[in-house]
Formats: sequence, C-alpha cells, structure tokens
Amino acid sequence: MLLSLLLAHTSALQAQVLGCLIEPSETVELGSPVVGVVSQMLVERGDAVRAGQAVAQLSAAVERAGYAAAQARSQAEAELRSAEAAEAFARGKLDRTELLFAQNFVSAIARDQAATEHDLARARTRQAREQLQVAAQELAVAGAQLGQRSIRSPIDGVVVDRYVSRGERVEDRPLMRIVALDPLRVEVLVPAALFNRIREGTTATVTPGVPGFGEVQARVLRVDRVIDAASSSFRVRLVLPNPGQAMPAGMRCKAVFPALEATSAAAAVRP
Repeated sequence: MLLSLLLAHTSALQAQVLGCLIEPSETVELGSPVVGVVSQMLVERGDAVRAGQAVAQLSAAVERAGYAAAQARSQAEAELRSAEAAEAFARGKLDRTELLFAQNFVSAIARDQAATEHDLARARTRQAREQLQVAAQELAVAGAQLGQRSIRSPIDGVVVDRYVSRGERVEDRPLMRIVALDPLRVEVLVPAALFNRIREGTTATVTPGVPGFGEVQARVLRVDRVIDAASSSFRVRLVLPNPGQAMPAGMRCKAVFPALEATSAAAAVRP
C-alpha cells in the first residue's frame, strides 16, 4: 500500500514538469526616424549596448551647418544690447524733457516727441528680445533634427542582427535587431486542466535544456485568460532575472510550479 502511494506521488509530481522556452524579454527592430544615408555603424553583431547609446550615425553635414547657424543667431545679443542702450538714452531724454516742461522751458510738442522716441526705443528692445527667443527655439529645433541623425538604442541589450552597412540608404527598413537579455522571458505551455491553479506573482523552478546551467527561480508575470482549443492549453509567462546576461535566450527548458507540486502531492496521499 505504501509503495503504491509513493509511486502515485512520484507520478503526480512528474506530471507537473512542463516544457518551456527561454526568450528575450524585449526585441527591438531598430529603425531611423528620418530618411538618410548611413555614415557610420558603431556596433557589430554580438555587441552589448546600453539604453541611449549611439549605435549608428546618418550623414548630417546639412543638419550640423543648420545647427551652427541657429546657435550663432541665438547668441547674437549685439542688437539687444544696442536696443537697450537706445532705450536707456531715450528714457533719460524723456526725464529731462519732462523736467524742463514742468519749468516751462520746452513746449508740449517737445515733451511728446521725447515720449514717442522712448516708446519706439522700448518697442525695439522688446522686438530684439523676442527675436532672441525665436532664435533659441530655432536652435532647439535644429538640435532635435541633428539628434535624429544619431540612432540610439532604446534598451539595454545585445545586437543580434545588423541589416545595413555604411553608405546604405535607410528609409522604412530597420537597421538592426536588439534584444534585452536581463531579465529573460520564459513561455510555458500549460494543459487546460491546470487552469486557475497558477497565479501571477508565484514562482517556478526553471531548468534550462543546455548543459552548464542549473535550476533557477522565475516569477509568474502573466497567465493567459484564453485557452487554445486546438492544443487544449494556455500560456504562462515568467520573468527570469539574468544578471550579467550570463544565460542566453533561445533555449528550451523545463518548468516546475511548486504550487502544482503541492496540490499533486496532497492528491496522491489522500486515502
């Protein structure tokens, strides 16, 4: 009797070993936001890249020239300084004229003329300031346009494919494929009979199918709410930490869910 219970217990536990596949957590087909000709490829296949790192450069002579011109305009403050000096002079002249007018030394026409000159000088100062603000905005636009010529990785990962070389024109096709390997994603195909017995946030023991990698712990990230009728199964996605990107993606694996193991053990020893 005891032997039969042990055999049933072992069979129940073995039944919970599920096939799985270890995949990158994210895959990016990296393209260019603008049309251009590749002037430099800064990474090769197999290179590790960081988010924000430049991986390719498009020809940007025109954009660099436009940026330099916009920068010069944004820094040209001579006109503003001249306008401010003219306004200060007109302000002083107006003050003196109003003082002389109060003492009946000048006419109202002279006072009005000085006031008009001051208003015009103040308007020219305001216009010079607005032109500098416009120039600063143009500099920002020119900087953004120049920045688009530098293609940067949106993720930490590894370059697995490079589709273009220096001198090629890019328009609507990707330049390279980058995958994120930390964390990894584990896709498990689970029989429909186990539906509602795996919960998000629980853990599973994953054993990669390639020698040299031992058992690792992964956390349930998502459980599909739809069962595939053809295979009578549903998918469970796990997230697997991979510090240092030591474990490669693309391996088949086996997954064991402790929660299922405990349920099966209880069922096996139930009289």
